[in-house]
Amino acid sequence: MPLRDALPADAEALAEVHVASWKATYRGLMPDGFLDGLAPADRLDRWQRRFSEAGTRILVWEEGGRITGFCFGGPCRDQDTDPRRCGEIYALYLRPEAWGKGAGRALFEAAAADLRARGFRELVLWVLRGNRRARAFYERMGLAPDGADKLKTMPPGIQLDEVRYRRTLA
Repeated sequence: MPLRDALPADAEALAEVHVASWKATYRGLMPDGFLDGLAPADRLDRWQRRFSEAGTRILVWEEGGRITGFCFGGPCRDQDTDPRRCGEIYALYLRPEAWGKGAGRALFEAAAADLRARGFRELVLWVLRGNRRARAFYERMGLAPDGADKLKTMPPGIQLDEVRYRRTLA
């Protein structure tokens, strides 16, 4: 089966998918110079640390022995939610060549099922307001904007306008 739990040895591949996806997904939503400068090596430490974060689970999608996507989540990090009741998908990314082939749906559904099995009754995630492709995907998965939004500043001063999506898991 192409869906499995990530292993610490997958950190480098996860960083590669993360960067490849950002470069394609956020073109036009973030400055080109920033995206062009992204490198998997810059994300490797972050991915190595994620394996020790309590409550998170990282799922990967493999095709031909190569990781082409990932999804990870855990308790919701938002102050206005109950982290015992509300789970969050922190990120779902695919290599561009894997888009539209069902991997995103499979990863999302597996992550939602995992959160439900862990007792969470609601699912939230954050998406860039201008990311129409992702927003349409999440709406097909049964999520809807819940009225929360935020402006987040990412080094080197890039402003991210995000919208929170939500759905019940029960």
